[in-house]
Amino acid sequence: MTTREDILGRVRSHLGRNAGNASTAQADIDAWMAAREQGPRPAVAAEAPALLTRFREKSEALSSSVDVVASDAEVPAAVARYLAGLDLGSQAVCWPGLAALPWAAAGLLIEARAARDADMVGITGSFCAIAETGTLMLLSGPGTPGTVSLLPETHVAIVAASRIVPGMEEGWNLARAECGELPRAVSFISGPSRTGDIEQTIVLGAHGPYRVHIVIVADA
Repeated sequence: MTTREDILGRVRSHLGRNAGNASTAQADIDAWMAAREQGPRPAVAAEAPALLTRFREKSEALSSSVDVVASDAEVPAAVARYLAGLDLGSQAVCWPGLAALPWAAAGLLIEARAARDADMVGITGSFCAIAETGTLMLLSGPGTPGTVSLLPETHVAIVAASRIVPGMEEGWNLARAECGELPRAVSFISGPSRTGDIEQTIVLGAHGPYRVHIVIVADA
């Protein structure tokens, strides 16, 4: 038994959940979720071009940099340009699912694995992106280790334009529809790590990446 299973088992026990009433309880939860009403929300255009434009504007306002490419094949060259422009070297780690991209052809040495403390650049995909706030939504899992976006000083995220949704509500709806059971962790990343604890002066890279660079794939 994992720690997660142990904790959830204790919660179920205290709630009186058992095999006999589990289906009824789940039906009650599903009915509540289906009947819930959303609170007030800012208006966000739902058309694809408007979503991409809004997401880019909001991301850049949060100190992320953004590049748009036409296809997945162009991603490595875009990442190489970004790293070269800031003299960040040519080495990085990436999510295993991104290993097949032509990194070597772009002059990059990319290892597909979880990040370690010495890694300076981490490259991830994203589950979806939220136009309203310029936020990346990442789900943890064996093929999407959270350390790749959290440990390196520079986080490069690849976003499919087709996965940009209007708001956080649509992001959660997408996760429920596609994942069934939610993962161990869901990360919402809105620009580089920052703090204003000292004299209310914003400092980037306080407890995570100093830089966030987003590569949007237009035809994905």
